[in-house]
Amino acid sequence: MDKRIYLSSPHMGSSELSYIHEAFDTNWIAPLGPHVDGFEKELGAYINIPHVAALSSGTAAIHLALILLGVGPGDIVLCQSFTFSASANPIRYQGATPVFIDSERDTWNMDPKLLKQALDELKAKRGKVKAIIPVHLYGMPAKMNEIMDVANHYNIPVIEDAAEALGSKYHDQSCGSFGQFGVYSFNGNKIITTSGGGALVGKDKEMIHKARFLASQASDPAPHYQHSEVGYNYRLSNICAGIGRGQLKVLDDHISKRRNNYNFYQDLMKDIDGVTFLTEADGVFSNRWLTTILIDFRKTGGITREDLRLALEADNIEARPLWKPMHLQPVFAGCPVFVNGVSEKLFEQGLCLPSGSNLTEEDQNRISAVIKRVFQV
Repeated sequence: MDKRIYLSSPHMGSSELSYIHEAFDTNWIAPLGPHVDGFEKELGAYINIPHVAALSSGTAAIHLALILLGVGPGDIVLCQSFTFSASANPIRYQGATPVFIDSERDTWNMDPKLLKQALDELKAKRGKVKAIIPVHLYGMPAKMNEIMDVANHYNIPVIEDAAEALGSKYHDQSCGSFGQFGVYSFNGNKIITTSGGGALVGKDKEMIHKARFLASQASDPAPHYQHSEVGYNYRLSNICAGIGRGQLKVLDDHISKRRNNYNFYQDLMKDIDGVTFLTEADGVFSNRWLTTILIDFRKTGGITREDLRLALEADNIEARPLWKPMHLQPVFAGCPVFVNGVSEKLFEQGLCLPSGSNLTEEDQNRISAVIKRVFQV
């Protein structure tokens, strides 16, 4: 069988190993060190955010943001429903209640109108509503101006989940830089990776300083181990940060290649009735982390997204359905939700296509052959 074509696999550049060797040569094999400091500084410069805490995952970043905002048992956090569970799980870590908000059709992200409706209906519990978590799904920027208008009107802080959107911009401003906190992920499938890792960013120096403190087991400054607060083992290692520094050097190239992948798929399927793509509005720049399509079986002669997924899998090519909305997940059964039907339709019809920046012409030819066979074009 031909080699596996993955949905989004790690893609190393040429300088990561030099940073790793430097860490070994200087014996900085710890969750501290010059690469951690350098990665935080370089990432901050790239996204134009002054304060960065390099962490073990994007999930850890969301968790710390909730802690810093004082979220606890009995509190409410409004979270985008159409996302990966890591956006919502930390709400439960804190004993709080997630209230899920459905998506709008233009970006597939949090619907600002539903967000306002939810906050209007939660007036009696206003003091318990502690945060809003919108997500820039698949690298497509959410409607942040509208979301921030609603959040500011009700004076609710925003934790901006940009785990999939490093390099994406909304009206020339980096995704992750609109809310009180921004969150990034550097998991192995993201546009750049540190093997496993993430970052919490923000404009408040003291808040990010506190995040680093909590992420380092909340160790008080003392010659012995002393702890006045509960801490977490959430800091990024110096070796992983070295990988990240090398990956930052090729980030723009990775974005360019992923956007080229999107163009490849769009050109390939532009004449297939019932297949549509997520497009950029004016002022929006997506990193195109994943190319996604919707397949409407009523217009394709009965061909569904599952037909295409299984045909690709038969040729050892990975494709995945879009995220199953959080309000449909068993773990969040019974949580309040404000729906309009958009995310359920997206889950029913949507497919993520192989989108790695290391996708070769040979890979594209194999994918193209399957798609042409399935749709008989």
